[in-house]
Amino acid sequence: MPIVLASASPRRAELLQQIGLDFDVSPSDIDESVHCNEPVMDYVQRMALSKATVARQQRSPQDIIIAADTTVSIDDTILGKPENEAHCLEMLARLSGRIHMVHTAVVVSQLDYVGKALSSSQVSFRAINAVEAKNYWSTGEPNDKAGSYAIQGKGAVFVDKITGSYSGVVGLPLYELTQLLRDTDVSIL
Repeated sequence: MPIVLASASPRRAELLQQIGLDFDVSPSDIDESVHCNEPVMDYVQRMALSKATVARQQRSPQDIIIAADTTVSIDDTILGKPENEAHCLEMLARLSGRIHMVHTAVVVSQLDYVGKALSSSQVSFRAINAVEAKNYWSTGEPNDKAGSYAIQGKGAVFVDKITGSYSGVVGLPLYELTQLLRDTDVSIL
């Protein structure tokens, strides 16, 4: 049974490779707008399900679709991908010296099965000064990252502590994913 990752994220692909899965990549192009007054966890779950739905329409019903979405939030406000340097610096200043949440929703679908899971992790940042934030922007790393940082890259230097799923913060919670895959008869070990 072909496995399809409904994402262009190299980080998600690396996580699937880490657990030994063979898969095709078929990114889903969806509208990622936040609905008015939409709670953070509703938003991230809606995005993952939308990606899975689009991918499902493009593939065979027997294919196993894996879709995910990751959202960074602080004070119940979603921090998306930075629009420019000023936006990145603003987000990093907001995260500096504080705890924020990273929510990753994952959906696995095959035939009539649609399994859903949500991983929520607390990430504590040390204080970040303006020079560090500007230097981090110049690396190019925060460019396409929710919350303007990558925990698996140079952004890790800002992380004081994580409570929850490291792979969930990266973008694909492996524990939750493997539980969902069991329902499709895919076993990792």
